[in-house]
Amino acid sequence: MSVTAVVLIKAHTDQVSDLAAKLVEVPGVTEVFSVAGRYDLIAIVRVRDNENLAAVVSDRVRKLGGISYSETLIAFRTYSRSEAAAAGDMGLD
Repeated sequence: MSVTAVVLIKAHTDQVSDLAAKLVEVPGVTEVFSVAGRYDLIAIVRVRDNENLAAVVSDRVRKLGGISYSETLIAFRTYSRSEAAAAGDMGLD
């Protein structure tokens, strides 16, 4: 079993790049995106279970300097083009 979460982050304007570099070094953070819009960064977290998710998000990510606000979304299911094709090939549509 694994847990995936999307962490939406508003950063202090002058710290976006530094924060992104720090985030990508946190174990469990697999990707960091710099984005336009309401948030500045999106971090993808993939860990073994909810305990590890809490440790990564609460104990590591949210304690990094430069974050003014964050919101964490926990994924229930993952949908991808390759999974949809595989399900169709198996007659699961």
